[in-house]
Amino acid sequence: MALFLARRLGKGILVLLAIVVLNFFLIRLAPGDPALVMAGEAGAGDELYVAQLREKFGLDQPLPLQLGLYLRSILSLDLGYSVRQQMPVGRLILDRLPATLLLTGTAFLISLTLGVALGALAARRAGRLADTAITALALLFYATPLFWVSLMAIIVFSVRLDWLPAFGFETVGGGYTGLARAADIARHLVLPSLTLGLFFMAVYVRMTRASMLEVAGLDFVKTARAKGLREGTVQRRHVLRNALLPVVTLAGLQAGTLVGGAILTETVFAWPGIGRLMYEALLQRDYNLLLGVFVVSSAMVLLFNLVTDVIYRVVDPRIEAAS
Repeated sequence: MALFLARRLGKGILVLLAIVVLNFFLIRLAPGDPALVMAGEAGAGDELYVAQLREKFGLDQPLPLQLGLYLRSILSLDLGYSVRQQMPVGRLILDRLPATLLLTGTAFLISLTLGVALGALAARRAGRLADTAITALALLFYATPLFWVSLMAIIVFSVRLDWLPAFGFETVGGGYTGLARAADIARHLVLPSLTLGLFFMAVYVRMTRASMLEVAGLDFVKTARAKGLREGTVQRRHVLRNALLPVVTLAGLQAGTLVGGAILTETVFAWPGIGRLMYEALLQRDYNLLLGVFVVSSAMVLLFNLVTDVIYRVVDPRIEAAS
């Protein structure tokens, strides 16, 4: 296991460096730069002023030199300095990261739990009304745009029914502490986590159902039934457990995708996470901040993939023996 983790970490570091280089050049290809944005906000169109800003931010240097300086700072675990926010990028991301992890973690648990449960129920009731209803519901959530679901949830549960807050991380000026603050944050978390989780839940429903139906026709399942095991035991111990491998694969991939999906959710619900921070940095052409968010997001995706590989070995020990 130690050798396996060492190999995976080595490959992950190389992939992360390649992602950093690719993102560096892709961001530079976008029209505009921080100097032009700041000059436009200041109402100054003087070319000399723009040139002075570019020199101040180091944008007048050749791209290879800029890349070399940035890579050197990344290798020293320094994500740079945000000229727009006047703060270190690492500090900005660390301030916003807990909110994103709370949102995506809750949405991930909702999507995975409901997806596997409903998918297993649909597989056991294949061809019946329950199967049709669950499949149609999953397809509905998957086909509906995420922003539309978010806006409808705000209109129904916040504006019309006044059950839940519509925006923010907690009540502004509430002054809550302890359990009262935790309860207030939980109320604000309900709508964004549900809308994000229900979208990804649809994929787990379809995957679990298809995988269980495939496993249910294998010989070892027929042997288990021939031995007289109860149907619930067969489904739980033999069918579901062996059908979880593709679900675990998908979950590992989508755990990182949730961070990207949170950009839209955080923007709609004004959730103060790194997704919203990335959106603001993109509008402001804050290169260092945008690259810093990309680095952290990519590292999280690689970490989730590593955790998925470890879970593989727990779910199916044959994978460890084969490797």
